[in-house]
Amino acid sequence: MPLTPDEIDRYARHLVLRDVGGPGQAKLQAARVLVIGAGGLGAPVIQYLAAAGIGTIGLVDNDTVFLSNLQRQVIHGTPDLGRPKVDSAAEAIRRLNPHVMVEAHEIRITAENARDLTGRYDIVVDGSDNFETRYAISDACFYEKRPLVTGALGQFDGSLTTIRAHETGPDGRPNPTYRCLFPSPPPPGAIPTCAEAGVLGALAGVMGSLMAMEVLREIVGFGESLVGRLLMVDARSMRFDTVRYGWDETNPLNGTRRPDVA
Repeated sequence: MPLTPDEIDRYARHLVLRDVGGPGQAKLQAARVLVIGAGGLGAPVIQYLAAAGIGTIGLVDNDTVFLSNLQRQVIHGTPDLGRPKVDSAAEAIRRLNPHVMVEAHEIRITAENARDLTGRYDIVVDGSDNFETRYAISDACFYEKRPLVTGALGQFDGSLTTIRAHETGPDGRPNPTYRCLFPSPPPPGAIPTCAEAGVLGALAGVMGSLMAMEVLREIVGFGESLVGRLLMVDARSMRFDTVRYGWDETNPLNGTRRPDVA
């Protein structure tokens, strides 16, 4: 669909970028992106994807807005206290960019519903705060052949990677899965919750913005993907590091030593 005069003006700074331009903006306009979580990571992801002109944004969250959220979940405001986060976030998207379609899913992701939901979108962004959801989403993206951008927050640190486990790399080997990076979840209680340990509010903005940028890069197709690379951010030292990780042939999704492979 051709850009309207209003959209040409709105996305002018994208249109003059050599690596984006009209064709790239058209890809963003046609894209359907599912964002898991409208919290600390999801808030900046949602805002920047909406501002960039993503055609359809799906929102998944079954929580309501609490006062303690507002220190970092900047898509919500004080008047939104008690509202479902998907409703507050959807309203913010429409206020920011009326050209973006919003699909709100006020549900909790489980292994039973993850595949049906992820299959409706082109790319998935996981900003959830628990391993159960992360494994459910990453497994679903593998089976539904959808790319996944996934991030995590600590007190003063964050991490980010992209998963395309349904594809092979340049060497012909399968791309790593989320389970190649994290084979199993930590024991219950081993990692304190955000409420227990705290989190630096601005760090959520940094990591969420990086996640949004990775989504845009994956859709438009410029730069070096984070597939097989884990970006780690240390807010105490203001240091960014990238470590490579590879395919584990014993992983249960695309490994050659899976229990179901003879």
